[in-house]
Amino acid sequence: MADQDMAMASEDRIEGPAAVAPPLDKPVDPTRPLAVRIVIMALGAIGVALAINQQFLLNIFGFQPLGNAYLYYLIGIFLALAFLTLPLSPTHPDRFWWLDGGLAIAALVTGGWLGFHGLDIIQRGWEYDAPLTADIMAAILIVLVLEGVRRAGGPILLFTAVLFGTYPLYADYMPGFLWGTQYSLIGTIRAHVLGVESIIGIPMQVVAELVIGFVIFGSVLVATKGSDFFMELASALLGHSRGGPAKVAVMGSGILGSLSGSVISNILTSGPFSIPTMRRVGYSANYAAAIEACASTGATLMPPVMGTVAFVMASFLGVQYSTIVIAAIIPALLFYVALLFQVDMYAARRGLEGLPRSEIPPIWPVLKMGWPYLLSLAVLIFVLMGLRMEARSPYYASLVMLVATSFRKETRMTLSRAKGLLIDIAGNVAALVAVLAGIGLVIGGLSYTGVAGAFSRELLLYAGGNTALMLVAGAVTSFVLGMGMTVTACYIFLSILLAPALVQAGLNPIASHLFILYWGMLSYITPPVALAAITAANVAGSKPMQTGFNAMRLGMPLFILPFIFVYDPALIMHGTWLEIIERVAITLVAIWAITSAFEGWIYKVGRIGVLSRLAFGIGGILIIFPELTTSLVGGGVLAAVIAVNYGIGSRKSATQT
Repeated sequence: MADQDMAMASEDRIEGPAAVAPPLDKPVDPTRPLAVRIVIMALGAIGVALAINQQFLLNIFGFQPLGNAYLYYLIGIFLALAFLTLPLSPTHPDRFWWLDGGLAIAALVTGGWLGFHGLDIIQRGWEYDAPLTADIMAAILIVLVLEGVRRAGGPILLFTAVLFGTYPLYADYMPGFLWGTQYSLIGTIRAHVLGVESIIGIPMQVVAELVIGFVIFGSVLVATKGSDFFMELASALLGHSRGGPAKVAVMGSGILGSLSGSVISNILTSGPFSIPTMRRVGYSANYAAAIEACASTGATLMPPVMGTVAFVMASFLGVQYSTIVIAAIIPALLFYVALLFQVDMYAARRGLEGLPRSEIPPIWPVLKMGWPYLLSLAVLIFVLMGLRMEARSPYYASLVMLVATSFRKETRMTLSRAKGLLIDIAGNVAALVAVLAGIGLVIGGLSYTGVAGAFSRELLLYAGGNTALMLVAGAVTSFVLGMGMTVTACYIFLSILLAPALVQAGLNPIASHLFILYWGMLSYITPPVALAAITAANVAGSKPMQTGFNAMRLGMPLFILPFIFVYDPALIMHGTWLEIIERVAITLVAIWAITSAFEGWIYKVGRIGVLSRLAFGIGGILIIFPELTTSLVGGGVLAAVIAVNYGIGSRKSATQT
């Protein structure tokens, strides 16, 4: 998603800087020729059918490809779709349209040929000694992958893919720990395409086995107007309260994002409703857009879907996806609680009210209308967490949603909606495949040369076992990379280089990987990139940079939370129930204190001055540390600030009386 208009379009599906990243979940331009749209729908239908056939072992028409053959077929289909849905130049989408068609045909032919010879690649060891035709097809696929990653991820991600993809060619010339095993040109091409650690490595395997189903689920949710239901539900619950529309935005975006996993599409779905409503009750345009940006950014953190990254994380860690979901629940909820604290205190400080009761929909009629979505969500969670059928759960939930919503005309899947749904799925999966095939080149280059392991060892050595130093370095690196890469790409890159060093230093493996994820996604709300803030600012008509700084302040818990849970595994559900409850309670108090300091407001006390805000914030930070003495000191500071300000307030009241 590149320019600001094109930036209006995705998550992992739009994750890079607005100036460089193309649109990843933007619907196909309706002005495109009808023939092109028909081809997109046809290829999308074939790709979805292929995924369902593989996942449920349906053996349609006797066709059940091997694992590597299935991956090549998927790459061919969705890489072709990437060329048809993502223009060569975002500023001139209609230029060189014939080249898009030629590249799409090349992708289909190359992927189809490699898939047809999938068994030969394995049995005859083509990774090491392949026939000339296979070498030519492999070379063509690498060129196509690089063009795909340029369109879907932007020039920075392309540069990264080229730099590390070609690393085996010059690894023998690099100094120190950067030295690695060197490959010839043909050996590098074979390793990347015919081997199992590069283009068809873990990221692509995760997309093929897990992500496609969840993309389908998110698209079905939007197509059947599930987003409308969740916003109405949030409005029914919180719309009447102080600063209600802001709380509706936080809750609604949190629920919707937990199911779609997409930051930008979340803003575009809920923002046109939530931002004007917030402005009606007194929130400024900049602040309203910042609230929506932060609330939608939490989509990448909020179970059960959590975007693409959580699936890749589960594969890298060798654990079930449900394990990642469970670990992420408390940090995600703490983030949204912090947002609710801030918008409520902001409203209290400025005397903002909620919406009139006459404009709030009654809760029971809303629930009655939204039962199909609640039922499908229950099915998703039950199959995912109860039956442990992670890969199949989104398909069952999508089917239930399609059937349940067919009873109402407003949500029924009409032919027109089905076309839009198919195009949406095709575009979203195509963008993911294009990005992750390019990231596969990065993984392959680092893995085949052995540099990944050496880098982690050297990092551990240089840090001298100082985990705090490693975490700060990792946070800065994640943030910088997040400016130029998608969140998924940034996470995968650092999970290879940084995460092993953090784990070897004694930190919890899941906490270490979540730490990288959290810091990688901060570029969504932090200037100069702040893609979520820019998108929300366009919806609100506010100043992008001012919105970005407001979003950064609102999202400050995201800067602090990773350091908390990486040192305190109880917050990722590692520990006894008593430990978990105790640490969650203490962390809630700390977050309340820190957000009170930011907003300059304490419940039952009112406004506080600069010195009190500083002291209250320090007290909150002290409480966080998992040491009794530090927590007690922090608690004492909070009590003292409250007592002093309460006394000052009482004296003022007495004087006025």
